[in-house]
Amino acid sequence: MDFGVIVRARRIMLDGFVRSLISALRFVLIRKKEVDPMDKPSLFTHAPDIVPERLTRGLSIPALVDLMGRTCFEARNVRRAAALFQRMIDQGDTIWLGIAGAGIAGGMGGMVISLIEAGFVNVICSTGAQVYHDLHFAFSLPVKSIHPNWDDDQLRRHGDTRIYDIGIREKETLEAQDAIVRRFVKERHDRLSRGPLASWEFNYQLGLWVAETAPHPELSFTAAAARCGVPIFWDSLANHSIAMNLARTDHEGLPVQLSPQRDIIHSAAIAFGAEQTGFVELGGGGPKNFIQQTGPTISQILGIDFEGADRGIQIGTAVEREGSLSSCTFGEAVTWGKYQQADEANLVQVWGEYSIIFPLLAAYVTDLCQPRSPAGLCDRMQTLVQKLERPDDAPPGPVSRPFRRPVRPVPRQGGGGPLRLRGRRFLRTGHCRGTGRRDCGLPLPGAVRRSSG
Repeated sequence: MDFGVIVRARRIMLDGFVRSLISALRFVLIRKKEVDPMDKPSLFTHAPDIVPERLTRGLSIPALVDLMGRTCFEARNVRRAAALFQRMIDQGDTIWLGIAGAGIAGGMGGMVISLIEAGFVNVICSTGAQVYHDLHFAFSLPVKSIHPNWDDDQLRRHGDTRIYDIGIREKETLEAQDAIVRRFVKERHDRLSRGPLASWEFNYQLGLWVAETAPHPELSFTAAAARCGVPIFWDSLANHSIAMNLARTDHEGLPVQLSPQRDIIHSAAIAFGAEQTGFVELGGGGPKNFIQQTGPTISQILGIDFEGADRGIQIGTAVEREGSLSSCTFGEAVTWGKYQQADEANLVQVWGEYSIIFPLLAAYVTDLCQPRSPAGLCDRMQTLVQKLERPDDAPPGPVSRPFRRPVRPVPRQGGGGPLRLRGRRFLRTGHCRGTGRRDCGLPLPGAVRRSSG
């Protein structure tokens, strides 16, 4: 065979191999370029830049909170909560304030008074204990700022008690306060004995009495709420010192009857009659649950189409995974019908102790928001309850919302007959039996029936 032919054949084979190798390498390089994440554009491209900012002398609270919102972690949530609180106020929400814990005993009632007087809080749910401790300041009973590290056995021997770093005397504070509560019941028993009372009705009378008799009513948020027509509900009618004193006055011939049913109906009526509702919850527990149950009361129990609250802020330290109501996320609450939707812009939870966070939020809106006229819910309660009892009778107006309607319209019976909502029968007019009071909107005994059709 010709040697030149062999050489040419090998050269052709080599050239083909090299070209194939180059093609394979080119394919690998192109493929690698396509999958290399380092060569893809960042998903953070449109996010704001973080820029270290200096503090300046005379920095206002709103400016500080806004600066915090440009940093990280819970500071951003504080800014989100402050901005949401401002929107609630500026856009006319009916704003509930939930007060758990012991912040009022620690002197935070002054901040609550400021919000009430500015019209930034329209209705309150507090533990009964915080209403009780609120009165210490109005009646000049000793409450001290102490160090939390004490020999508690020694404190007990000296007649001292404490709430962490709040010092209270057993005799000069607690026993004196008990006597004041019982004096109120005695002096206002004619107003407290007219029939079953909602907790807000008791607290309204208490606030008016404090304003008339206490040496320093300006230090009491209970007195401020009564003056401004802001109802104060208790989350529980039994687990606090006011109720303990009512047990004694009952025994002494001055009975006072409180009605949890009236609390439920009246609180639901406020939520139903509001054009928009915003919740601000200091801590969790009972006040949080009481406030948030207004939506399920209307939709689940009364059978009226209702979508829950519009917006909410919670400040607390409970851990979500431990399953308590305090730790319940707003998203979880949406599944119960307590809020309309899981919207991060309108539902903000701040992890933190509220004695730190709440003053920042209160100062923020005090600086930036114009005062609002009082909603006067105490004076309007009966009208609100009537609208809840007869939702399809309510005329169009500022308290009507387009999605609110009876689930199944039912013709009324004549002559003051009942309105049926999914088989439940409600009094239309009249008085609670044997009390002389207007009906509170509770189902009549034995009135639950199956709906027809």
